[in-house]
Amino acid sequence: MFSRIARPALFLSRSFSTSAQKDAKVAVLGASGGIGQPLSLLLKNSPLVSQLSLYDIAHTPGVAADLSHIETRAHVTGYIGPEQLGDALKGCEVVVIPAGVPRKPGMTRDDLFNTNATIVANLSDACARHCPEAMICIISNPVNSTIPITSEVFKKHGVYNPNRIFGVTTLDIVRANTFVADLKGLDPARVNVPVVGGHAGKTIIPLISQCTPKVEFPQDALEALTNRIQEAGTEVVKAKAGAGSATLSMAYAGARFVFSLLDAMNGKEGVVECSFVRSEETESPYFSTPLLLGKNGIEKNLGLGKLSPFEEKLVGEAMSELKGSIKKGEEFAKKVN
Repeated sequence: MFSRIARPALFLSRSFSTSAQKDAKVAVLGASGGIGQPLSLLLKNSPLVSQLSLYDIAHTPGVAADLSHIETRAHVTGYIGPEQLGDALKGCEVVVIPAGVPRKPGMTRDDLFNTNATIVANLSDACARHCPEAMICIISNPVNSTIPITSEVFKKHGVYNPNRIFGVTTLDIVRANTFVADLKGLDPARVNVPVVGGHAGKTIIPLISQCTPKVEFPQDALEALTNRIQEAGTEVVKAKAGAGSATLSMAYAGARFVFSLLDAMNGKEGVVECSFVRSEETESPYFSTPLLLGKNGIEKNLGLGKLSPFEEKLVGEAMSELKGSIKKGEEFAKKVN
């Protein structure tokens, strides 16, 4: 029986394992950027990936050439500019999209909307045309809006499958695990905190009551921890002082999610990750919860489980902002040709 909140083992050590793996072609759209480069490096290191297709509007040939010298299995190809996007996507089973502009001090994820919404809509359109059955993993912010955009674009092409479109919220889980481990003196690799809701501010809801191993905090400490998890992205933006947002930790989290997905696609049982997806678990049409992954994407939505009164309050408070962001994404998508 799988654990409801199981998490992958230390994925980097597994990435260098020599166990037999099926061939998988993975594309990174935005591969030359701050997230795209370290993400591509992590994917190149994994035996789960046989072909790595890198796309961006600049510098991709150099990134691809650099990575291609690494002595691992994945064959790397680089594509540059819109005219090569279709070739980059053909035959892909998983597409990861970190493309877009990063946050700067004083900006919210929503401030990125106009630029990143257009980028995601265009890239999603290409995916719907060239690899409609691929697993689509969206990192580009604001995820609460870019996932509805991707869904609406796929609907327009008549190829929409809600079980194959994922908003990557894994960084919220990674941060929650790290912060809890620091406070309790635990090994962070052994800690797992499900994080539900969305991927911005108060829509990020860590379920500390469901943490494994079980941990407890006084209410004031719990509120402070929850706030830190919700605002951790801003913590990095401020620390980088205008030089960008979370890139290395996001690349780690994105790779973790992709490896879990590939494991599940290869037939591994009991693979569970949280992700922002089409959902009927709450009144919000999209919501992040733990998902059992399988060969065809989402095998089962594991739902919210038992919430504490504090967590129930957080879910209720997040709904208005979450539904507003979703609606904004859907309305944007309607205007896209």
